[in-house]
Amino acid sequence: MKSNLSNLKPLIVILGPTASGKTALSIALAKNFNGEIVSADSRQIYRGMDIGTAKPPRNEKLKMKNEKFDCVIIETIPHYMIDICDPDEEFTLQHYKQTAIGIIKDIQSRGKLPFLVGGTGLYISAVVDNLEIPEVSPNQALRQKLETKSNKELFQDLKRVDPLSAETIDRNNKRRLVRALEVCIVTGRPFSSQRNKGKPLFDALQIGISFPKEELYKKIDERVDEQFETGLEDEVKGLKEKYGCRVPAMSGIGYHEMCEYSEGKFTFEEAVRKIKSNTKKYAKRQMVWFKRDPRIHWITKQSEAEKLIKAFLKENKNHLDK
Repeated sequence: MKSNLSNLKPLIVILGPTASGKTALSIALAKNFNGEIVSADSRQIYRGMDIGTAKPPRNEKLKMKNEKFDCVIIETIPHYMIDICDPDEEFTLQHYKQTAIGIIKDIQSRGKLPFLVGGTGLYISAVVDNLEIPEVSPNQALRQKLETKSNKELFQDLKRVDPLSAETIDRNNKRRLVRALEVCIVTGRPFSSQRNKGKPLFDALQIGISFPKEELYKKIDERVDEQFETGLEDEVKGLKEKYGCRVPAMSGIGYHEMCEYSEGKFTFEEAVRKIKSNTKKYAKRQMVWFKRDPRIHWITKQSEAEKLIKAFLKENKNHLDK
C-alpha cells in the first residue's frame, strides 16, 4: 500500500452506507491510534436534529484548548462538524470543505491522527480530492421559484439537465436539489462537470465498511424502529414548531415523512414504512457513489481496518506515533 503522496500528512477516512456501523468502528480506531474524528454527515451538522440523524450520545460539549473549533466528546473522543448550525441556516459545500480542512490540519498540528467519518460522499470527496467547488453566488429569486416545486419535480428537472448528479444526489434533500439546479441554470453547465479535483492536501487512506444488502436493510429497519422508540416523533414536532417544515434541513429522511404525516397526508404506519424504504434507497445511492472510487479499501471487521492503518502509517514518512 505504498502511497505516492507520502510527503503529505495522513488522513484516515471511514465511510459506508447509513447504518453500517461507521460510528462504532471510527471511535474504536480513534482510541487505538490517538485520533480525533471529523464528521462527514450532511445532516448531523444541524442542532436539534439528533434522533433522525442517528447522532451518537454525547458526554459533554467542550472547546479545545486552542479555542479554534468547537467539538463534542463521544466516548472520550473529540468529534467535530456536529451541531454547528441551526436547521434554518445556509450551509454550503464550500463552507464544509473549508471548515473541515482547517480542523484536520489543526488535529495534525497537535500530533493527533484525523479520522474523516461519514456517508456523505460529496463531503468526503471535497476534502480528499480538494474539489474546486463552483463559486456561484445564491440567486434568491431563482431559489424561491425552485423551492415552490416538490422534491419529485426538482429531481426530474435535475435528471434532464444533469443525469450524472441525479444518479447520486439525495432526492429527498431539497436544499441539495435546489443548489444543483441553481448552479446548472446560472452557469449553463451540468453541476457534475464543475467539481474538478485540485492538488491533494492530505495522504488519505479510505476504508469502506462492506455489508451484505439483506443485513444492512435489516439494520436500517431496526434503527428506524429504535428512533421512534426514543422520540423521533416528538423531535420532529418540536422542530416543526420552531422552524416549520419548509426549511431545507427538514427535507431529510425521517423529518420529511413525519412532517407529511403531521399534515395528514398519510397514516403513521405509512410514514414509518416510507422512512424505512427511503433510507434503503439512500443507502443504495451511497454505495453507487462509493463503488466508483477504486481507492477505497473495503473491510468487514475492525481487525482488517487496523491492519490497513498500521501498514499505511508505517509507510507514511510523516506518520504519527501512538
